[in-house]
Amino acid sequence: MHTHSQHFEKLMLFQPDKFIRISRDYQHMKKGVYAGSFDPPTNGHLWMIEQGSKLFDLLVVAIGVNPDKEYTFPLVTRVEMLRKITKQYRNISVDTFENQFLVNYAKSVEACYILRGIRSEGDYEYERVMRYINSDLDSNILTVFLIPPREIAEISSSFVKSLVGPGGWEKTIKKYVPRSVYEKFLKQFKNRS
Repeated sequence: MHTHSQHFEKLMLFQPDKFIRISRDYQHMKKGVYAGSFDPPTNGHLWMIEQGSKLFDLLVVAIGVNPDKEYTFPLVTRVEMLRKITKQYRNISVDTFENQFLVNYAKSVEACYILRGIRSEGDYEYERVMRYINSDLDSNILTVFLIPPREIAEISSSFVKSLVGPGGWEKTIKKYVPRSVYEKFLKQFKNRS
């Protein structure tokens, strides 16, 4: 007779265009959350997602929604862009959350890890403080920090959007965002040339 822990049930997580098959042995599964506004997703985000897919059995890429913030791309478009750039990873799902602390969202999806990127001293100071706050809220959820390679360390969504406008901006931003995001970018800003 097999006990539940000896017999792994398979769970299918549906995401348009793919199914994610994961083991239901939650005690041994490393599940992480990588959150941001992803407005738009950049090559820096993609690097973090690639690393997270190697570190965790399941990585939830979660778009945090702040109702007081104005976004360049609507939520549905950001979800679509993330799903497109992560479709080759079988252990990644895309989700959204609103009006809750990241650590509480991580707990709600049964993740034990929060993945964060550090690009600069300013990022480090902010993330260090948030790590302690998250630990105060739930000490069972750990924060994992990654430092991206030098060639993408300065890439952020704000940086990419700031390049729009001057002549040749289309060619300039192409190297900072995934191809499918670049195509959305061109549609969004087609009248800014």
